[in-house]
Amino acid sequence: MEKITHVIDGHLVPSANGETFASIDPYGRAPWARVALGGDADADAALAAARRAFDDGPWPELPQARRSTALHRLADLLDAPADELARRDTRDAGKPYAAVAGYEIGAAAQELCDHADLVRLSAASTYPRDDGLHIYSRYPPAGVVVAVTPWNFPVPLAVSKIGPALAWGNTVVLKPAEQTPESATRIAELALTAGIPPGVLNVVHRYGPGGVGERLVGSPLADRVTFTGSSAAGAAVAAAAGTRLPPVQMECGGEAANIIFADADADLDRAAELSVRGAFGNSRQICVAATRLYIQREVFDTVLTAVVAGARELRLGDPMDPRTALGPLVSREQHERVLGCLETVAVDGGEIVTGGAGPDGWFVRPTVAVGLAPDARAHREEIFGPVVVAAPFDTEDEAVALANDSVYGLSASLFTGDTGRAHRVAARLRAGIVWVNTFGVRDWRAPFGGYRRSGVGREGGEFSRAFLTEPTSVVMGG
Repeated sequence: MEKITHVIDGHLVPSANGETFASIDPYGRAPWARVALGGDADADAALAAARRAFDDGPWPELPQARRSTALHRLADLLDAPADELARRDTRDAGKPYAAVAGYEIGAAAQELCDHADLVRLSAASTYPRDDGLHIYSRYPPAGVVVAVTPWNFPVPLAVSKIGPALAWGNTVVLKPAEQTPESATRIAELALTAGIPPGVLNVVHRYGPGGVGERLVGSPLADRVTFTGSSAAGAAVAAAAGTRLPPVQMECGGEAANIIFADADADLDRAAELSVRGAFGNSRQICVAATRLYIQREVFDTVLTAVVAGARELRLGDPMDPRTALGPLVSREQHERVLGCLETVAVDGGEIVTGGAGPDGWFVRPTVAVGLAPDARAHREEIFGPVVVAAPFDTEDEAVALANDSVYGLSASLFTGDTGRAHRVAARLRAGIVWVNTFGVRDWRAPFGGYRRSGVGREGGEFSRAFLTEPTSVVMGG
């Protein structure tokens, strides 16, 4: 059975207490690796290594060109063994191998390059004055960044934290999700190969609540905390960090609205196709998934029929089979949670048009439910499984009200043939990112984050710079 270790100060090390936990293959539903079970001593060692690497090491003082070059090397190393990393994430998370190898690894490598280039090409400001003084701004790195990442996109979401933090000259302690530990360790190994000094990127593993995560977040050695995960876990992170008030950035849950207006009639088939992709991709284990589908009444039956047909075409099965569109859910707990939510549909007066429990294993078929009131559980909660709730609306105001009637606000999408309506509705939606006549496009120069329980702060471009640096003014006298 494979062994997965921490990476601390450039070394692959077991836990100080010698304990491990099992990593479970969601498809085979059996352990395939033993993972180092981190404790306080491991968290403290990783933080101390990151602190030394920042305070005494060369990384923060390197010319930006050299840091960017090292990150480009790391990107090349990530992309070169895309097959290796994809197999790791498929085995850990049950994700279809074709999607991970064909898109996710390459996208993560490109994102790493983008962060390196954004930093290298960034500009500071000068502030002209009449009194002969010269004032300009600097953006030195903040220090030690604690990053906590989820299991749904192990490599891309780790890179989304590591990339900008390292590019701006910080050091990092990464705590990946316990369900998907392997690729994080491998990324840290590749970083050393790329020439990133020991201690700059450290990885510590832990299973279950408490322990390492709170220890890392609450440590006075951590200068920044960045988190992606559920809203409940985000609240725990905020509570742990609250005792010492470090800057915290959190991207949390979402239950996104997807609005299809009748005036999208020129391409309703495409709207339905993108709605299927936006709702069921990665077995809907995506925080931006478009799971609340609002369709204008005059085209409701037409669009619903197309969405149901698209859902039924998605093939479930072995994640290593290239024909598989949806793998199993990541864990037994997640599977039981989604099935429990499906049981509430009938109780709340709704109907499942297609889908339900899948074949043997932790599968759930792509599910479409109708007839539910806006306060039904399937409308209100982040299900994080392949379930869509569809409902009709009549007016633009009603659509906006339905979309905004949520404790979340991470993303939203809309389809319309009216450009004026597109801008008007996008401006009224309470969501951190709004897709119009498309879905899922990200640009790392643009802000990303959510309203309400979907998080605090924004990532991307100048927003990452503001969070990961200590903006400083220098006033030069004569």
